[in-house]
Amino acid sequence: MDEELKQHIVNTALALAEQRSWEAIRLHEVAQAAGIGLEDIRRHFREKDALIDAWFDRADAAMLQAAAGDEFRRLPQEQRLQHALMAWLQALQPHRRVTREMILAKCEPGHIHIQFPAVMRISRTVQWLREAAGVEDTFVRRALAETAHTGIYLAVFIHWLNDTSAGAERSRRLLETLLARSGRLARLLPGGKNGSTPAEVRQ
Repeated sequence: MDEELKQHIVNTALALAEQRSWEAIRLHEVAQAAGIGLEDIRRHFREKDALIDAWFDRADAAMLQAAAGDEFRRLPQEQRLQHALMAWLQALQPHRRVTREMILAKCEPGHIHIQFPAVMRISRTVQWLREAAGVEDTFVRRALAETAHTGIYLAVFIHWLNDTSAGAERSRRLLETLLARSGRLARLLPGGKNGSTPAEVRQ
């Protein structure tokens, strides 16, 4: 029941933001529109910014769900990364404009208290992306790959925020290009097997 109420609050906030903007909505308005009290919101969200985290949590969950199944695991690593990240973006697609406004709100000067957690959020999502794709590199290769995957994630996400192409096709093509380049570079490193399936890596 608590989880249902939490998601109801997020859905209500998103709906209000679609009518106006993310910046314009206030929690007391969300409570009124949701038919609950402010205390109900406070029990689940310490502040308005916490609603953004809940929204991105949905995308993380969608990404992991998309990565479930033997068919996904049989794909080459680059394709697993591509499918997982596109699933993450597709989960946000219904409210792309509001998502863009959320990111802009986090970037406003003077919001250091939410900017540092935002950086940690990026790192956490990239880690789940790598887990979803079954990336198994270690030590120096892991550090280099994490840096590359973080850069790819940010580049594609920023591009997607303003991508009006059908099905975010331009973002998909950009992701495919960046992953291909990253894969080619990774294969130049000692022990490079980027693009293999998990079973091939273990062999």
